[in-house]
Amino acid sequence: MVQAKSWTLKKHFEGFPTDSNFELKTTDLPPLKNGEVLLEALFLSVDPYMRVAAKKLKEGDSMMGEQVARVVESKNSAFPTGTIVVALLGWTSHSISDGNGLRKLPAEWPDKLPLSLALGTVGMPGFQRLQFITVSLMDMDDHGARGIMEQTCLSFGTQEEEKHRAVGSVVGQIAKLKGCKVVGTAGSDEKVAYLKKLGFDVAFNYKTVKSLEEALRTASPGGYDCYFDNVGGEFSNTVILQMKTFGRIAICGAISQYNRTGPCPQGPPPEVVIYQQLRMEGFIVTRWQGEVRQKALTDLMNWVSEGKIQYHEHITEGFEKMPAAFMGMLKGENLGKAIVKA
Repeated sequence: MVQAKSWTLKKHFEGFPTDSNFELKTTDLPPLKNGEVLLEALFLSVDPYMRVAAKKLKEGDSMMGEQVARVVESKNSAFPTGTIVVALLGWTSHSISDGNGLRKLPAEWPDKLPLSLALGTVGMPGFQRLQFITVSLMDMDDHGARGIMEQTCLSFGTQEEEKHRAVGSVVGQIAKLKGCKVVGTAGSDEKVAYLKKLGFDVAFNYKTVKSLEEALRTASPGGYDCYFDNVGGEFSNTVILQMKTFGRIAICGAISQYNRTGPCPQGPPPEVVIYQQLRMEGFIVTRWQGEVRQKALTDLMNWVSEGKIQYHEHITEGFEKMPAAFMGMLKGENLGKAIVKA
């Protein structure tokens, strides 16, 4: 009999998460039925969205999340023993599945690429950023007066300790591959150096500049065509004031606001959105499935394999450290995608 360990939400978050919000439980799994497989987690993802999505959980429910897992026992011919899959199985060490929702790694996955990349650059985060570039940046509609080479994209680079901004370095690299000028910001000199190494045209430490508004204007005096927003709050309000006419803003998240206990900060002046004719759109990765998703992941896999996109992972060893890795990610302790190795 296999025992599954699962991290559950013991108590809903109030402000920043603490150890007391989580509880580790152990469950005996039943024997497999026909059509089922037993999965063992290899790598698990911790992501900012979990802070918000946990509001929908009941206390005692397992935390949600994606993982790379191996089939260790199978009664399903579509997933023989040894098959590597990616699935939304949550914070659990072992699980039973009837095969629904399991995605095999591409058959051409290079041996030199870590399996954990299926949770990052060659997974949901990378796919999300590629679709942002493909749809939001390149889709100029009837306002296509600017060529791709003339467009400037702003991507928030890496997380900071207090405002919890998510990694945006992949956005910048994809935009560069498409021929755009890319500006990135980060919360430490080390992270700024990393963005420059990746090929960002301009990168600066927003913690040390005298004025964020001036720093953004210096980086791109003509303004910004496109902004990938994972931040929200005052940072995004400052950026919006410098968007070009017909600029596009993909709202992927608002990480600076996830742990707030008070009211949200005031938004951008409506006249800026109106007279600049900005396009602001919510952006979640599940919009694209099937062939579109598969092609995008294949492109990402090839770009990483060919060295056209660089990646960096922050891997925490040990399933028992899931809460610590999650809280560390929210504090910005990671450089690169936060992963837990089970």
